[in-house]
Amino acid sequence: MKNSFFVFLLAGHLISFAQNLPANYDESKLPPYTLPNPLLSPQGKTVTTVKEWEQQQRPYILKLFTEQVYGKIPGKPSGLHFKITESGSALNGKAVRKQVTIYFSEGADAPHMNLLLYLPRGRKQIPVFVGLNFNGNHTVNEDAAIIPSRYFKKKDEQISDSEAIKSSRGTSASRWPIDEIINRGYGVATAHYYDLEPDHKDGWKEGVRTSMKENLHIASNEWSAIGAWSWGLSRIQDYLETDKDVDATQSVLIGHSRLGKTALWAGANDRRFKIVISNNSGEGGAALSRRIFGETIRNLNTSFPHWFIERYKSYNDHPEKLPVDQHMLLSLMAPRPLYVASAEEDKWADPKGEFLSAKNAGPVYALYHLKGITSETMPSVNQPTGEMIRYHIRTGKHDVTLYDWQQYLNFTDHHQRNH
Repeated sequence: MKNSFFVFLLAGHLISFAQNLPANYDESKLPPYTLPNPLLSPQGKTVTTVKEWEQQQRPYILKLFTEQVYGKIPGKPSGLHFKITESGSALNGKAVRKQVTIYFSEGADAPHMNLLLYLPRGRKQIPVFVGLNFNGNHTVNEDAAIIPSRYFKKKDEQISDSEAIKSSRGTSASRWPIDEIINRGYGVATAHYYDLEPDHKDGWKEGVRTSMKENLHIASNEWSAIGAWSWGLSRIQDYLETDKDVDATQSVLIGHSRLGKTALWAGANDRRFKIVISNNSGEGGAALSRRIFGETIRNLNTSFPHWFIERYKSYNDHPEKLPVDQHMLLSLMAPRPLYVASAEEDKWADPKGEFLSAKNAGPVYALYHLKGITSETMPSVNQPTGEMIRYHIRTGKHDVTLYDWQQYLNFTDHHQRNH
């Protein structure tokens, strides 16, 4: 596991390095900018109907993001199959735990990811929150039955693997309040994002961009790490569609930080996800690139060159030349409910840029006669605003908290009742 430990240390170092690059936090120093209009066709015609949006403009914008930012996402692979490797009672009997190996091609030695699924006991047709986790399935809850991740953080090379796993169990539980989610009647499905591609510049060599290259008929450089992680979210949805206890027509997609960027890209490409949630996703996620506030395209591509495709680097110092901005990515979620959230102390992720992006996706929702965010100014902290597009900025730092989850559960409750 020494290599795995090095990877995590490297990732941690890169995060620190990225945040030490020069950044603007002064609103008065923002360059003037004009956002591209998501409803303006390449022929200069304003899109006015849902039909025009669905058949022409939406595919056009999705293609721009594919070619300029994130790269391709392949489809469902042949030979995809699933095996329930463990199941049992959990959370003092109020939940059922399933652990599923998702094989990406034929055979028991095929590339795969390990899915952890919790469902409320005694219920059928359960909507599920779907998201990737950062540090391994065994970190999202103290449940000793959770199979450890193949990659795990090892702070001390002198201790055994079993001791390292034991000490890390449940260390990310604050980001995954599974009891709260189960109590509200929802399930949780999560997998470690390293199962798809390790998060460092050479991770593609051992991730699905290489191991699945022949099966998917796509070159490694045609997609990105974010693309690989997004592709994996769709494979989780493939499994959920086979589980008789799950209502896979109501899956809720959620992601935090870089995995928030991932959730948005997955949601744009896979419309089976009925609600999409971006938590502190920042630059390359929900925040507007043209604002030049906090993290920038150059910061991203310098510290994390594997997250996006090579073409994106050509916009390092010229976001104004991008034919898209992130409000257009958010518009691709329409007409599905969308939640964007920020944190007051997370200036790096540009909370105001996330709010403005969410607000400027509203005209596309209006085509469907749906209201987005009507407020002209950012809401006060801990005061969510908006209808089909909802936004909040909470007190605190870059994280996903119980407060965030409570808002997402309320939002999902509302749209489940009214779908």
